[in-house]
Amino acid sequence: MNENVTISLPALIHRIGRDSANQAKALARLHNCELKRVRRSRNWAITGEAMKVQSFKEQLKSQTSSEWQYLIKKLETALLNHADKLEPLSVKLARLIRENDNITLAELMHLTDCTLSEARTARFNSDSW
Repeated sequence: MNENVTISLPALIHRIGRDSANQAKALARLHNCELKRVRRSRNWAITGEAMKVQSFKEQLKSQTSSEWQYLIKKLETALLNHADKLEPLSVKLARLIRENDNITLAELMHLTDCTLSEARTARFNSDSW
């Protein structure tokens, strides 16, 4: 869940401009993400935890400028592939238990990569509902 995701942004400078790319780079750094060129090509990529990339995207959305539309669109479509990393572990465990009452602790641990105590706590909390 805390592993980094990398989202490719082809020809970013040509689409949003150098000044906007530098602003996006600074904003990404504030969200603990890294926006940089891929080697010496014209392609760029953003790397960071999925939740932090999503918060970076939300920051871009909150700004009124239309120059970010390409970047926002690319981030939204790429984050759809990482939807499993966007929800916190407790929410994910609760959802899995709600979807399948008979799921075992071992299956929960395998699907979410959580510890035995976290799986037991989630099971206990779901039983108390």
